[in-house]
Amino acid sequence: MAPPSTISNIVGAPLQLVWDLYNVAAETSTPALLLIVVSVAGFAFGLIYIVLHILAPKPRLPYPSEKTYITTNPDGTISKPRPLPCWYDRWHAESRLKEQSSSSTTASYPTMPAGFPVPDFGAVEPAEVEISVVIPAYNEADRLIPTLEEMVAYLDENFGRPVTSGLGSRPTSKGTGTPKPHRNVFKDASAHKRQHPPSGYEILLINDGSTDRTVDVALDFSRQHHLHDILRIVTLEKNRGKGGGVTHGLRHVRGEYAVFADADGASRFGDLGKLIEGCEDVVDGSNRGVAIGSRAHLVGSEAVVKRSAIRNFLMRSFHFVLMILTPPATSRIRDTQCGFKLFSRAALPHIVPYMHTEGWIFDIEMLMLAESAPATPVLASDGSVIGTSYGIKVAEVPIGWHEVGGSKMNLVKDSVKMAIGLAVLRASWMLGVYRRRLA
Repeated sequence: MAPPSTISNIVGAPLQLVWDLYNVAAETSTPALLLIVVSVAGFAFGLIYIVLHILAPKPRLPYPSEKTYITTNPDGTISKPRPLPCWYDRWHAESRLKEQSSSSTTASYPTMPAGFPVPDFGAVEPAEVEISVVIPAYNEADRLIPTLEEMVAYLDENFGRPVTSGLGSRPTSKGTGTPKPHRNVFKDASAHKRQHPPSGYEILLINDGSTDRTVDVALDFSRQHHLHDILRIVTLEKNRGKGGGVTHGLRHVRGEYAVFADADGASRFGDLGKLIEGCEDVVDGSNRGVAIGSRAHLVGSEAVVKRSAIRNFLMRSFHFVLMILTPPATSRIRDTQCGFKLFSRAALPHIVPYMHTEGWIFDIEMLMLAESAPATPVLASDGSVIGTSYGIKVAEVPIGWHEVGGSKMNLVKDSVKMAIGLAVLRASWMLGVYRRRLA
């Protein structure tokens, strides 16, 4: 046990420091004191800004091979690498040109008053299929087949397969089911007038540097189910993390809707229709909308109760930190981490180009970017602009979910990393380390 003198010194040192600072402040003039305080605050802010620049994640540019994909041929062979369609590259180039030109949104909305705060960042090229599914996969050879079976069965029944009856012909449905009609999306008249609306689906499997047979398993499945050029496999040369894989996949989707789903199949894929309906309930005048699967309704159910006490404690603790550190709309979302989220095509350019986080908390950055998206015009029944709507609305949709073994997540270690990553992410956006700007 430490002697009393040592304890008194430890306790007395901070008190003596406070007393000395008080005496210095009392003897210093008010202008000089304010100058000191401002200088210290400025130094602290600058130090934090520099530290954030060092710690904040910075996604790498894709390698040339990562902008290609392989699939199976009708004869069962593996195709040579093919160029991967990329809406992002074209959108980025057009947006840079618009930044440099004097064009404004008044050309698109003639009734808009001068100075209306609606930025124009270009439109995404038209969709080629109705739904794009992005699956991030890292060493998922043992869990992938049941997930793909559930997906393909649902997509075949509800969307059909895009097939061509001849060179240059439009996709037609090959499925047995009939896709449900969409209610609210495509509010602009030009979309209704499209001669060939998109149909069918595609699956983008993002192989995030797997070292097992993930690719071989996917190719075998493609052969058996005749998913030639429907199941496309993109291999990342170096592991980027789940967020990096999802972001890369979303840059290359061709669908009117884009959904990412975990490779473990924990979320019931048959609830995709609920996500589409939820998205269409919240789309704005520019057809921007997001719908996310939620497991919040399962709290207290057997699926959650059977989890370990430490896992449930960490889950609630992370949600508490989330409520404190995220902006209002995001903080009200009860389940930000469910790996089943859907985006309308028009929402993608307001989210995907500005993603930085590639780890477990990338979902939160997506939701924050949706909340802070630029305003879009609110149109009257005659097409005139009557106001603006800020941000992209997010629908939280209850879905079916079950626990699946084999998770790559280290419970305690990754939970701590997520909390620290969330603090860095929020500070980086607040202090201007991250910005909505074209690179």
